[in-house]
Amino acid sequence: MPFTGCPLGLPGAPCGRHLLFPPVPALADGVTLLLSPVEPEFKYVGNMHGNEVLGRELLLQLSEFLCEEYRRGNERITRLIQDTRIHIMPSMNPDGYEVAAKQGPDGNGYLTGRNNANGVDLNRNFPDLNTLMYYSREISGPNHHIPLPDNWKSQVEPETLAVIQWISSYNFVLSANLHGGAVVANYPYDKSQDQRFRSHRRTVNTPTPDDKLFQKLAKTYSYAHSWMHRGWNCGDYFADGITNGASWYSLSKGMQDFNYLYTNCFEITLELSCNKFPPEEDLERQWMANREALVAFIEEVHQGIKGMVSDENNNGIAGAVISVQGISHDITSGDMGDYFRLLLPGTYTVTASAEGYQPLTVTTTVGPAAPSLVHFQLKQEVVRKPAERKASGTRMNNKALQKKVVPRATRRGTQR
Repeated sequence: MPFTGCPLGLPGAPCGRHLLFPPVPALADGVTLLLSPVEPEFKYVGNMHGNEVLGRELLLQLSEFLCEEYRRGNERITRLIQDTRIHIMPSMNPDGYEVAAKQGPDGNGYLTGRNNANGVDLNRNFPDLNTLMYYSREISGPNHHIPLPDNWKSQVEPETLAVIQWISSYNFVLSANLHGGAVVANYPYDKSQDQRFRSHRRTVNTPTPDDKLFQKLAKTYSYAHSWMHRGWNCGDYFADGITNGASWYSLSKGMQDFNYLYTNCFEITLELSCNKFPPEEDLERQWMANREALVAFIEEVHQGIKGMVSDENNNGIAGAVISVQGISHDITSGDMGDYFRLLLPGTYTVTASAEGYQPLTVTTTVGPAAPSLVHFQLKQEVVRKPAERKASGTRMNNKALQKKVVPRATRRGTQR
């Protein structure tokens, strides 16, 4: 839901500004909504590139629109707010925006204000988990929540660090990152497994295991947008107004791939305007073109399956792995045991597993509307004690029965 209480500031910009995060789930005038443990988390992030300002303005307008429509009793918006936790970050790069804003729409260079105050492109600054994933796939390693490198904090900018900490603090399910300079809905993977050769840039369609779902998410936005779905925009053509990121151009260390490989969140990138810094008189037209799409995309968080993973005493199990047969990408339950798995309509075999518990597999059918509610109650694994061996023949005392257990590693000599 939108948050209008006093924001919590986390250090997130070299110039001392703060990236703002919501502290409490509250609407204006003191209206507070109770949270359900199976209420999905959604986020919009804008202005990652400081000179791409339309997303920033749209998200500010969207926040106001949601609050106003909620007060008016709009049934669709009321239901959306009551069933969803909506997080909105209008600007991830406030320092870059300040540089671009000083130039204004008329004198703004194509790259002026794109980077942060340290001159770093924030969408090339996240830990490169794609390379680790491609290697892991070859050795049948993990396909989700890939661990970060040991020195990752020293390699990212303050804004990137703040966002990683933010998305690690919530069990986000769906997200979009708003950009400018083209008109297309871009979905993962952004980075192809094939690397660039000298000056030649290779573009190869690089789908995720959830490719069909990502295409559907991208089409939801493009077809709800006034003209994105037509395909021809800004001198480019994208069928249905969507594209696989790596098929367009390969991008390393981007935020949308990082979300998919490190968290439970499915993120797409929305390129919303040919002009990175549109003039003020064009904002109303752009708002009307994007308003329905912005709301419709949030509603996409309510599909697939969701529920709780608990033990036999109904205590939530955090970090339980939810696997869907035929899709080699797992998600995990949140701190309270809640999970959300976006899926297209169909019948699926789903397994929940957690360390110390017996896995549980069910078959469920997902419809085209609301998500199916599927709870998992896991039983603890039974630890069987080895059968006692009775001594035969000569009777031995207790001391003779004792045997020193030596760890395997030390039996071969000292190892360091």
